[in-house]
Amino acid sequence: MLQLNVKNESSRLRAVVLGSAINNGPSPTIEEAYDPKSLEHILAGTYPLEENMIIEMEAFNKVFQKYDVQVFRPEMIENYNQIFTRDIGFVIDDTFIKANILPDRERELDAIQYVLDQINPAKIVRPPEEVHIEGGDVMLWNDYIFIGTYKGSDYKDYITARTNMQGVEYIRNLFPNKIVKEFDLVKSKLEARDNALHLDCCFQPVGTNKGIIYKSGFREEADYVYLVQLFGKENLFHITRDEMYNMNSNVFSIDTNVVVSEKNFTRLNNWLRDQGFTVEEIPYAEIAKQEGLLRCSTLPLIRD
Repeated sequence: MLQLNVKNESSRLRAVVLGSAINNGPSPTIEEAYDPKSLEHILAGTYPLEENMIIEMEAFNKVFQKYDVQVFRPEMIENYNQIFTRDIGFVIDDTFIKANILPDRERELDAIQYVLDQINPAKIVRPPEEVHIEGGDVMLWNDYIFIGTYKGSDYKDYITARTNMQGVEYIRNLFPNKIVKEFDLVKSKLEARDNALHLDCCFQPVGTNKGIIYKSGFREEADYVYLVQLFGKENLFHITRDEMYNMNSNVFSIDTNVVVSEKNFTRLNNWLRDQGFTVEEIPYAEIAKQEGLLRCSTLPLIRD
């Protein structure tokens, strides 16, 4: 049995579900685009090719092998995008929470059923239907659970709004001993540079006391100020609008001092090294065209 344990974003990783780009299917149509960045590349004819995404994901897998991390992959579904495992579920402490994802992505959960079969069934929960929550919006920091949401009255009109306030309350009730803090995120259906699809598109802790942040990703300045006061401004790396668009905050930590990052994130990677981190640089720019990156492609199961 897998003894689940995830309490933060950066403790030593032992087991993870890494997505797969194999048999990813044809480029989606304009109508099938889930987010403005994918739409942008569909319209421009630059949507990523399966062969290039397989190469990028294999580079990520090799880093996990280097650090002796147990890696699970989804079972293959033909002509189906299975890259972003973070969307379909997430672990808090020793509990696996299945996400209520967009209905046409339900099969992605079936593809990791063999992993779920290795977990104590009493530790797997599924929120009720009205609760919307995706793993990219759930950020763990020891006693804190940070959750991205969208509080606009037009929530239902936004395919880019993935976690509602019922989702926040569900987690609050499930983990009464945690400090659950929600963040109201900026959403756009048309401009990817102004769309924080998930919380990890504009914020992520690294190490034990540092983080990457994009101030304009938050609809309320008070939410940004909350994180600045919690972490200290000197411990936060502020990214630009273009860096947010390129997913600079969507790196992935294997340990408190090891971060996997995209090789083109020069300014960020230099800062991380200056802070004492080992930076494992890999190519991931093709996958980034789908408005997801390294954190989005992973579902951590066990950390120290």
